[in-house]
Amino acid sequence: MEMKKINSGKLRAAGYDRGAKLLRVQFDDGTTLEYVGIAEETWRRLSSSGSAWSFYRDNIEEEFAGRKVSGKPETKTNPLDELFGKS
Repeated sequence: MEMKKINSGKLRAAGYDRGAKLLRVQFDDGTTLEYVGIAEETWRRLSSSGSAWSFYRDNIEEEFAGRKVSGKPETKTNPLDELFGKS
């Protein structure tokens, strides 16, 4: 599932599987939740919202039961880490 970067409130990324109607959201602490039964219109509104955190809290978190899944947000290596050392 392709994740779209989001920087709103505690949200950092979200992705949607149309076939499974599955929404996956990642938070700033690394927690990832999945929600089943999410309509494509809800995903469209979340992913294009100017206030994605508020939309998520009002329309997804309060309306659907999320399931915590394992995994952390993708970590990409910084090419400067080798030069300057990782802090």
